[in-house]
Amino acid sequence: MKHPATVSPDVLVVGGGLVGSAVAYGLAREGANVTVLDQDDGGFRASRGNFGLVWIQGKGYDLTPYARWSRNSAARWPMLATALAEETGIDVALRQPGGFYFCFSEDELAAREKRLSMLQRELDGDYPYQLLDAREVRERLPAVGPAVVGASYTPMDGHVNPLKLLHALHAGMQRRGVRLVSGEDVSRIAPDRGGFTVHGTRGTWRAGKVVLAAGLGNRALAPQVGLNAPVAPIRGQVLVSERVAPFLHYPTLNVRQTDEGTVQFGDSKEEVGFDDFTTTRVLADIARRGVRTFPFLKDVRLVRTWAALRVYSPDGFPIYDESAHYPGAFVVTCHSGVTLAAAHATRIAPWIAGAPIPDELLAFSGDRFGLAAADALPVPAH
Repeated sequence: MKHPATVSPDVLVVGGGLVGSAVAYGLAREGANVTVLDQDDGGFRASRGNFGLVWIQGKGYDLTPYARWSRNSAARWPMLATALAEETGIDVALRQPGGFYFCFSEDELAAREKRLSMLQRELDGDYPYQLLDAREVRERLPAVGPAVVGASYTPMDGHVNPLKLLHALHAGMQRRGVRLVSGEDVSRIAPDRGGFTVHGTRGTWRAGKVVLAAGLGNRALAPQVGLNAPVAPIRGQVLVSERVAPFLHYPTLNVRQTDEGTVQFGDSKEEVGFDDFTTTRVLADIARRGVRTFPFLKDVRLVRTWAALRVYSPDGFPIYDESAHYPGAFVVTCHSGVTLAAAHATRIAPWIAGAPIPDELLAFSGDRFGLAAADALPVPAH
C-alpha cells in the first residue's frame, strides 16, 4: 500500500550507499532536512564490495581536474573521520601513511615515472611521489618478493574500513535528523513547479530538490529530470585471507592488510554486464599477483571471496551535474566512493545546498558524452 510522506524534506537523496550517504550527511551538516531512499539488500551494492582505498596516485592522468578533485578529497579525509568518530563513536580505521604501486618490469617502472611526473607538472608540483628501486622497496617493505623490480610511492594514499564507514555515515546522518527509508526502489521521478515527486515501491515522496546517487540506477533515472548518466557495471572480485600478524602497514593497489588483520587481494575490472558472481580464473589471477608480490602469503588460508559491480561512466570519471531543465535535480555518481567520500560530504553537499559549484566540477557534466538527455524529458505539471 502506497502512502505519501507526511512531511516533505528539503532534499530527497535516491541511494543510501557510500555516495548517497556521504552527500546526505553533508547536507544535514548544512542544516537541510533530508530523506534518503535506499533499495533493499537485493540491490547491487558497490559500497559493500569495495577495496577500501583512499587512493590518489595515478588518478587524473587524462583529466587534470580529477587529479585535483581526488587530491583535495584525500586532504579532507582526516576531518571527515574525526567528525564521524566524535558524532557516532565509530572509528572508520582511516590510515594515510602513503601507498605503494608495485612494478614487475623496468618498462612498467618507466611508464609509472612518466605518468606521475606528468601529473606533478599539471598540478604545479603539488603531487609528491617517489620512484623506488627494488632495494629501496624492500627496505620499507621487507616481505616484498624478488619479482618486484620497483614501486612508486606517494604520501597521499591511505585506506579505511568501508563497512565501518558506511555504518558511520548512516549513524551520523540519522543523528542529524536524516530519515533513512530502506527497501524503497525508485522507478519514476516527476518534476513540477514546486520540486519533484518521486515514485517508489513503498510510497510517493515530495521534495524541493532531488539527488540521484543510485549508482547503476542513475542511468534510467537521470533522463527523467533532464540529466545524463550513461553509467555501466564493471565487476571487481576480491579475495580475503585469515588474520595474519601485521606485515603491511601501507595500502597498495592490489594487496592491503585491514585494520582487523585480514589480507585483501583485488583489482580486477571485467565488463560482464550485471553478473556479480565470482569466477575461479579471475580469482586465481588475483591470488597469483598477490603471492608474486608477497611470497609468504602462499601459505595463508583464504576465508572469503566476493564480487561486486562498480559504477563506471564511459570515460571512467565521475558525473556531477545539476539539471538545466529542472533546477534542483542533481546527479552524483562515481566509482571511487571511498576516496571521494570527504569531497562528497564537504564540497558536493554545500553545492547542492546552494553554495557556488566547485571549480573542478565543470569538467564532470554528463553533457560531455554528447548524448541527448532531454530526449526523455517529462512535461512539467502546472
